[in-house]
Amino acid sequence: MIHFLQVDTTAVSQAATDLVEQGSEVAKKELALSEIIFSGGIIGQSIMVVIFIMLFMALYLYLERFFAIRKSAKVDEGFMTQIKSYLSQGKINQAKSLCANTDTPVARLVGKGLSRIGRPLQDINTAIENTGKLEVYKMEKNINLLATLSGAGPMTGFLGTVVGMVMAFHEMSDNGSARIDMSVLAEGIYTAMMTTVFGLIVGLVAYIGYNHLVSKIDKIVHQLEANAVEFLDLLNEPA
Repeated sequence: MIHFLQVDTTAVSQAATDLVEQGSEVAKKELALSEIIFSGGIIGQSIMVVIFIMLFMALYLYLERFFAIRKSAKVDEGFMTQIKSYLSQGKINQAKSLCANTDTPVARLVGKGLSRIGRPLQDINTAIENTGKLEVYKMEKNINLLATLSGAGPMTGFLGTVVGMVMAFHEMSDNGSARIDMSVLAEGIYTAMMTTVFGLIVGLVAYIGYNHLVSKIDKIVHQLEANAVEFLDLLNEPA
């Protein structure tokens, strides 16, 4: 009985030792990954810092514009119905008040049109078009930066690739026919590969985010155009 207890204790001790070793190996791998990412000397580290800043900017711009555009996309289904009711009853001031109290691009377009009532229809249409352009400009704010990052990210990564390969070949040239220190040579290759990977990640995030936001803006623009046409049709209806 005592023999079996000793065997069990040894097995438990061995299992605990294995777990500690596995945890140590995982920690070493994580440390090695961070070292790989930021290896390559001051030039390689600087490039990686720039790429990470680009990645942060791409994520921030996308999320900030996404929530702003989603807010602009909210349209009260009964808004135009109320406007039509007020206009049919001649309650222009009530219609203006409704537009002023509704924080949406559609309300601002209609409000601008209501403020021009009494002028020629062409003047009203021009005022609505100008307001629509201003609303689209607000929604597209900083979106071009995403398009820029979608190209600048991979290009910066490729710059790191070239720098890394130059470092590797420079190390080979310095050593000449002597034995090359592979650990030093590997730093240049690490820089070349990791900057390319993260540069492409920045490009993908920025490119997908940009196209997604553009598609949402296009949808809102179509809604604005439809509501503007509906409002102008209301003004053209016979009294």
